[in-house]
Amino acid sequence: MPSASGQSAASTKPRQVTRYVARQPILTADEKVFGYELLFRDGVEDYFRHSDAEAASRSTLDTSLLMGLDVLCDGQRAFINCTRDVLLKDYITLLPAPQAAIEILETVPPDELVIAACQRLKQGGFAVALDDFAVDDPREPLTPYADIIKVDVRTTSADQAAAMVKRYGSKDCRMLAEKVETRDEFLSAKKAGFTYFQGYFFRRPEIVQAREIPANRVNYLRLLQAISRPVLEPKEIENAIKGEASLVYRLLRYLNSAVFGFRSEIKSVRHALAILGEREVRRWLRLVATLSAGQDKPSDLVLSALVRAHFCELMAPKVKHGDSDLFLVGMLSLMDAILELPMGVILEGISIDHETKAVLLGQPSLLTPIYELMVAQENGDWATVAGHSTQMHLPEGFVAECHWEAMQWAREMTGGIAATPQKPQ
Repeated sequence: MPSASGQSAASTKPRQVTRYVARQPILTADEKVFGYELLFRDGVEDYFRHSDAEAASRSTLDTSLLMGLDVLCDGQRAFINCTRDVLLKDYITLLPAPQAAIEILETVPPDELVIAACQRLKQGGFAVALDDFAVDDPREPLTPYADIIKVDVRTTSADQAAAMVKRYGSKDCRMLAEKVETRDEFLSAKKAGFTYFQGYFFRRPEIVQAREIPANRVNYLRLLQAISRPVLEPKEIENAIKGEASLVYRLLRYLNSAVFGFRSEIKSVRHALAILGEREVRRWLRLVATLSAGQDKPSDLVLSALVRAHFCELMAPKVKHGDSDLFLVGMLSLMDAILELPMGVILEGISIDHETKAVLLGQPSLLTPIYELMVAQENGDWATVAGHSTQMHLPEGFVAECHWEAMQWAREMTGGIAATPQKPQ
């Protein structure tokens, strides 16, 4: 992050551009994050368009993109859309090959120059993906160079998808189902033989509401309830934390990390609660509860909850939000998917203000524009971002900066959930 003072306009220009970026997760069959497709607001084409080729190289190697891939993709592979021009000029080779997968768009003709570019990329260790591959796709000549072929399951019939998997899928070329939005679509694509899956099906679990909530989820709800009351009861909070071993471990681990910089080691829950102020107790216990609740979930769920929470918190001084805690709004927004419980059940046991409850339940609320801006920024819906930014009198650059900073913070808080990028399996 650039400081308020210090950097010149020339050095900050590429950093500003790269911050207009969103990401879409790509998961394996066991719902582990394999990588992220990066969505730049103005596209990679505009990002690389500089009059000075040497300046282009320097700006691309700027930490906000090269080093920032770890933040943007949590250490996993970055899938980057490429036009014909970007391919032919070898701009992508300025990125680290183990971290980058090149998505060749459906508009790219498979001519001799494009084929030669694919050969160079493969020799350089880059993964090549064909985006939106369809039946009778004109990019058929590029399939021998593809490590991954992406198929839109919304525009391809089940029979066609299965036939494409049979024809193109192999140990050297894995099939990826994109636009997977429901659990049924995920299971159907998995049955058809797809290896990777892109879409938000894992954020919308098909919840079967039972009369009894599993014990470990009760502990998380109990803790959220305790820290949402107007007046904190230290003993109640301590008991709620002690009721879940993972909460105790995570609380002590994070409070003893370099983030806090306490001089002496914190050895007990009571000690931790005693030295933290009330605001920090609420804030960090929400963080710990979310991390613990999401231990067995795709890492993107937990990361996104943290990004949303800090993103909203950073915007709080600039937007109207009444008495609502925007950090809590962002944190709770994915808690239904993390706990696999209906949002209504989660909110029944938590004392929160009316506006927060309403927006989380999809009802009219003072916080609706903030919530919609949060989701639009996350999804790369730039038109909606622009509209809500204007409505709330927020510079788009400020919104982008908040999102970038939130992603950096979330990765620091998790210690980097993801592992080192792996080759397509």
